[in-house]
Amino acid sequence: MSENTFKESYIVKEKEMTSLCVYNTGYEKCSPLHQWGPGVRNHYLLHYIVSGCGTYHYGEQTITLTAGDAFLVYPDSAITYRADEDNPWEYYWVGFHGTEAHALIQNTAFSYEQPFIHAGELGEQLKQSLLAIYQSRGTSVAHAAKMTGELYLMLSILFENAESLGKKRVSDTSYVKAAIEFISSNYSYPISIDDVARYVGISRSHLFRQFQIHYHISPKEYLTECRINHACNLLKHSSLSITEIANSVGYDNSLYFSKAFHKIKGTSPSEYAGHHRLYNK
Repeated sequence: MSENTFKESYIVKEKEMTSLCVYNTGYEKCSPLHQWGPGVRNHYLLHYIVSGCGTYHYGEQTITLTAGDAFLVYPDSAITYRADEDNPWEYYWVGFHGTEAHALIQNTAFSYEQPFIHAGELGEQLKQSLLAIYQSRGTSVAHAAKMTGELYLMLSILFENAESLGKKRVSDTSYVKAAIEFISSNYSYPISIDDVARYVGISRSHLFRQFQIHYHISPKEYLTECRINHACNLLKHSSLSITEIANSVGYDNSLYFSKAFHKIKGTSPSEYAGHHRLYNK
């Protein structure tokens, strides 16, 4: 890993605030090919590029980012970012976490699928906001409060301009509809509710609340019922084994499938197949 050309950073030692808290903040002018990763962070980390360029690898994608772009690192997401060899980037950054962090990010143009934006005319505001966070650093609770306050102000800029930066405002009904479409298309794979929430772009708890409002069941119950209903169709109209049917509806464990089936249908898959296949002969 190359040495940095210049770096100023500050790590907050005291974590007094649980809803939203600055973890670290700083500025870095990187040397050619300076790289972080592959690895994961345990907090959100927002960078704004003021000059130069580099690459950001997340998921299965690698993108080139330049001056005026901002990119977000999500907690526990495997990423790598590297400065260009000929024109290495320099950026300001802020790391943050807290119980409100995820919900706040949902109101910006950032998403798991596209964790970057082109700030355009807002670039200077983001730069000044990040600089203000850094200049508010210190060891007291007052310093922590001021840094968090500046962070909220920066996020408010992103909220106000979410649509112009690429965020499409959608209703809670649309979130549920998107979740149902995702489940309908992917129930045969071993997807989890975390996968559904990540695809839709909202938190798992928000998704749970919306399913309760619109369907009076949890997303997990909806996914299970979807799988079992498709399993019933296969039990009626195919000669597949129980294990094959379990695999076909997203269960890699036939015993777990049988328990889930019995809980909903009140009978085992074998008994259900015996009755309905015999009936259909």
